[in-house]
Parts: sequence; structure tokens; C-alpha cells
Amino acid sequence: MDRRDSLLAALVALIWGVNFLVIDWGMVGVPPLLFLAFRFVAVALPAVFLVRRPPVSWRVLTVVGLTMSLGQFSLLYLALDQGMPPGLAGLVLQAQVVFTVVLSAAALREVPSRQQTLGVLLGFSGLMVIAAGRGGSVPLVALLLTLLAALSWATGNVVVRAAKVPGGLGLTVWSALVVPVPALALALVVDGRSGVADGLAAFGWEAALSTAYTAVLASLVGYAIFNSLLARWPAAAVVPWILLVPVVSMSAAWVVLGDTPAPGEVAGGVVMLAGLLVALRRPAAAVVRAPAS
Repeated sequence: MDRRDSLLAALVALIWGVNFLVIDWGMVGVPPLLFLAFRFVAVALPAVFLVRRPPVSWRVLTVVGLTMSLGQFSLLYLALDQGMPPGLAGLVLQAQVVFTVVLSAAALREVPSRQQTLGVLLGFSGLMVIAAGRGGSVPLVALLLTLLAALSWATGNVVVRAAKVPGGLGLTVWSALVVPVPALALALVVDGRSGVADGLAAFGWEAALSTAYTAVLASLVGYAIFNSLLARWPAAAVVPWILLVPVVSMSAAWVVLGDTPAPGEVAGGVVMLAGLLVALRRPAAAVVRAPAS
């Protein structure tokens, strides 16, 4: 990627890294799926009346909404509710990098270069080093939910890449329409009417600020940039940047929550950054920008 798009990718990693702490902070007392419904109502309204629908079918919008938004975040919010620490959630979710590269190679025939493959594998090994440093204190259900969230995100990445939608903001806004009703229905199934009613009563200023951050910065700004990058560049050139997210999330958890990283976590972070540099180092034959659709 060129310098401008590289800086945009780094900005997305910063926004998303902080996002895990913001979600965990705002969700106290509010059922996770109800909280998710609030987030995507805020993403879609009033933006859907101001942003033009992207030139893709409703089928593409629906699949992106179900995978990248509803699937990823319902599973992530449930994982946080089940005891996944927010800093570690930012780490485990980055399994999507490997999932995306593998799915892109299988579905789109976008075979990564040897250098990109090495960088992604090096970055993923850093994830494993950090995970090992966390010990076995994380509930297994929370860990599995986060991995499934990563797989759902990766599936959405491949759909976005295949559709080559020009401009990420329209895709983010219009695909958000798919989320609120199923999220609310799932909340009623999981938490019952009384649980949803209690969550509505508990929705205070912290939840409102958290919703504003996740809707405006994480979704409208972050995914608009990310989806536009996927439309212009091969997935293997974009997704390694997201390996910066757990570095940001764990650093933020250290500063804000006092969650001091262990030596193994620091070492794993260094390995991840090394993998990012390897994956993104400009090769002799530079990556070619995808043709406009």
C-alpha cells in the first residue's frame, strides 16, 4: 500500500484497539446483544438517509451485515460478557488475519506472496506467544466465542474484497441495517423480556458514550476506511495492519486498567510487530493496486 493508505490502516488499528476497553466499560448492566442492537441503530440512523447506497446487491449488503457486523460483534460481546479480558480479546480476534488470508486464497485465488505468508505466520506466532503468557485463566467458552468472531470477521472481509465496493462508508452504513432486529430478537431469546427490560433501565451515560464511540469511530470511521482499503488492495496487503490492534488494546488495558503485561506478552508483541514489518515491507515487485470495478 502507499503511504497515505498505510497511515489510514494504522489509524484504524488505533481506533479498534481502544474499542475493546470502551465496549467492556459501557456494557456493564446491559445485556451484550441488546447493547449490540443499540450500537448498530446508531450506525444506521440517521446516516442511511445521508449516505448513498453502494452499487452492490442487497445480497452482498446482507451477507456483509450478517458476517462482519452481526456475527463478529454478537460473538465478541458475548465473549466479553463471559469473562474475556478486553485486552486479550483484541489479541485473539486477530486470528482473523490468518483466516482472511486463507479464505482469500481459497475463494478469490489471491495467493499471498512468500514474504506476506512469512509475515502473517510470524505475526500469528506472536499471538500464540502472548496467549501462552496469559495462562489458563480465560474461560474456554469466552475463548471459543472470540475465535468464532474472528472467523465471522474474516468471512466478511472476503465478501467485501470480492465485491470491490467503491467507498467503504456506504457499505458500513447500509449493511448496518441488517443488524438491529436480529440482535434484539437474539437478546430476547438469550436474556428474556425481563433481562431486556432491565438492560434498558440500566442504559446510562456510560453506555451512551460507549455506543457513540463504537458507532461513530469504530464502525462509521474505522470500517469505512477498512472496507475502502479492501476494495483497493489485496487482502494480504491490508489485514496484516490489524495485527497492531492487540498491541494497542493491551497497552491501553495496561494504562487504563492496570493490567500489566507479562514478559511473555511483551515478547509476543515484539514478534507480532516484526511479522507486520515483514508482511508489509515493499518487495522488489511492488504490490499492484486492484483495478477499479
